[in-house]
Amino acid sequence: MKLAILSRNGKLYSTRRLVEAARQRGHSVRVLDPLRCYMRIGSQGFALRYKGQSLAGYGAVIPRIGASITRYGNAVLHQFELMGCHTPNPSRAIAAARDKLRCHQLLAAQGIDMPVTVFGDNPDDTDDLLALLGEPPHVIKLTEGSQGRGVMLTEKPSASRSVVDALRGLYATFLMQEFIAEAGGSDIRCLVVGDEVVAAMRRQAPEGDFRANLHRGGSAEAVVLSAADAAVAVRAAKVLGLGVAGVDLVPSARGPLVLEVNASPGLEGIECSTGVDIAGRIIDFVTAEAAGAGMQSRKRVRRARAMKTEPCV
Repeated sequence: MKLAILSRNGKLYSTRRLVEAARQRGHSVRVLDPLRCYMRIGSQGFALRYKGQSLAGYGAVIPRIGASITRYGNAVLHQFELMGCHTPNPSRAIAAARDKLRCHQLLAAQGIDMPVTVFGDNPDDTDDLLALLGEPPHVIKLTEGSQGRGVMLTEKPSASRSVVDALRGLYATFLMQEFIAEAGGSDIRCLVVGDEVVAAMRRQAPEGDFRANLHRGGSAEAVVLSAADAAVAVRAAKVLGLGVAGVDLVPSARGPLVLEVNASPGLEGIECSTGVDIAGRIIDFVTAEAAGAGMQSRKRVRRARAMKTEPCV
């Protein structure tokens, strides 16, 4: 199958592993910088070009779109979708996952538990907003942060108000959450592919920090998930419409809570910690889904021709 990987850097571990896994399975694969893709949009059809060449005939595209280029990268991905190319993570799903507030609303609406979250815009409402959240410590997050950046812990109401005032002065968009003390600075990263968690690792924050992200110096070890934890992770990914996702769970007295759903999870830490060929599992999933989608499309064409109507492909 002819595959495309949307990534700004083909040398990144996750991108390299996906390329290796695809070629080992006999697929043709090309890494495309989303910012070098450009498109033609019209009622007569859609076209994509890359460095002067047409981008057509791809069976599937795997998005590895960084947070800093979400808007344009998603537009390129959507163009691929409009041209009939399969993707495990549709553009609308990535947009929902990248917006932490939207993501939390969607998950909570489906009964998926998470740390209590509050959000407001007007400075006059700060005191009541903090009252809704409860006693500190409070976790304050930028809604578009990643890898632990833009996440702060405040231990007093006055500190929470000061941080909120500072962020509003910078016109930053943020939300506030309860701090889950019993987690002890740990969380569990679940790598969801399709209907299962193919690998999971427990991450532990370094001494003096509460963020367990590996990019912030945290440590990691493989962990065997309970059936309940795995079900929560898979359901969270499905609610957002993601076929491949990193779902972060935090243990709490009331059960596993979803911290975040990542639409472009890094593979290095979890592959090294678990020894699982996650890139291979992703390629197998994507190509099987794309082949199935192609088969369904061909069936629709045959049915339409038999009825002498135009197919909706």
